[in-house]
Amino acid sequence: MYETMGLFVTNLLFVFVLGWYLITNLQWYNYSLERVVLKHHKPLWHLMYFIIPFIAYYTTGIFFAIFFYFAILPGIFIWHKRLDKKVVLTWRVRRFLILLVSLTLFQDFLCTIKDDCAVYGVFLPLAVAYVGSFLIEKYLFMLYQKQASRKLESMKNLTIIAITGSYGKTSMKNFMAQILSEKYKVYATPRSVNTIGGIIRDVNESLSEDTQIYICEAGARERGDILNIAQFLHPHLVVVGKVGPQHLEYFKTMDNIVRTKLELMQSDRLERAFVHKSVTDTPHEKVTFFGDGDSVVATLEGIKFELTLHDKKEKFETKVLGAFQTININASILVADTLGMSIEDIQKRVKALQSVEHRLERIDASGKIILDDGYNGNIDGMLEGIRLCSLHEGRKIIVTPGLVESTPELNQQLIHAINEVFDIAIITGSLNAEIFKKHLQVRKKIMLTDKNTLTVVLGQNTQSGDIILFANDAPNFI
Repeated sequence: MYETMGLFVTNLLFVFVLGWYLITNLQWYNYSLERVVLKHHKPLWHLMYFIIPFIAYYTTGIFFAIFFYFAILPGIFIWHKRLDKKVVLTWRVRRFLILLVSLTLFQDFLCTIKDDCAVYGVFLPLAVAYVGSFLIEKYLFMLYQKQASRKLESMKNLTIIAITGSYGKTSMKNFMAQILSEKYKVYATPRSVNTIGGIIRDVNESLSEDTQIYICEAGARERGDILNIAQFLHPHLVVVGKVGPQHLEYFKTMDNIVRTKLELMQSDRLERAFVHKSVTDTPHEKVTFFGDGDSVVATLEGIKFELTLHDKKEKFETKVLGAFQTININASILVADTLGMSIEDIQKRVKALQSVEHRLERIDASGKIILDDGYNGNIDGMLEGIRLCSLHEGRKIIVTPGLVESTPELNQQLIHAINEVFDIAIITGSLNAEIFKKHLQVRKKIMLTDKNTLTVVLGQNTQSGDIILFANDAPNFI
């Protein structure tokens, strides 16, 4: 009796642990099992925390309980505790875990009353829970999409602006919302919500009925992702920002990236599209091309630049840092001008713009200047952060994992820029560790495999008068 109960509980806990590991990884990779299996940045984790425990369950017999309680369970606990991007208990995650536990209990109960199971199953509840969860989410997705579509159709006075690009989408969205809020009631998708599922949920849960302008960010991992967003939102105005080799591992070629971004223009009610000159130069009656601005002066105090509007040079200034931000601000100005804001009001709102959190955000603390560019992962933005640091007269420190989802050539370019400017380089994570070890030539380099020690390392290696650049902040599963 007690032995059977012990096996029952151990099996239930073991399946739950494997399910927790699985759903955590699925959430990281946008619930794509293919990406979890074939594109994972740390595949050894699968071996340590899934495959070996799975095999051990069927091969160690009565000793498995010892292995589970004294090795697997503590190992998973420590792994989870060290993650800097833990699983978020969304309703999707909860539904999966509830289904998994219910299936496991049902299976174990049948085995117990029949008394004909040498070991309780592990694979079957996991597989059925994954498939069942997938089908449930598909069904709920269709229901939520219909609900969101009806809501958008009912808002007759709503103008929808959709934004895409390889990088800068979130900054552009935030700048545009800040500028347009001078005249309109504006709502923008929060944080980096940019998938069709996230947008549908945002419309249903957060878009108020009296909103006049809805600004939505559109991201993609494969062809068709942005088309789905375009055909759901049917945006009136579209902005396609700068395109570069971000996510090249998924799209394979730059041409595929460009084609995917331009899918956003396939809207039944498109009135105007603003397209960065890096995307295409093919003329279109509804397209206005924009660039990086003229006479740009970018320092550690902010940006000054000019933009031609209605055949006249207009001057703008802002406390936002980074010359590349003129791209995002220019697009926002063009949209505001199209929607009827005066040049004077636009200039006033540009001057009052607030930096987007973790995107070249300046923080002055304890006599140090901190440039927090943790959410920026593209070469142009990182090089601009380095250039700004070069303007500082004191010591210069950079904290970075390098470029993620990029190429060795671009990381080489990044390393060359770091060598030219910085006194100390702290490299976090193992993804680009080898190339940095080989080519980094700063006065002092520190390689960190565990970011939990970063605070201590910074305390030991920085002082008043330093400038510290946090360039990209890839989670430690990458």
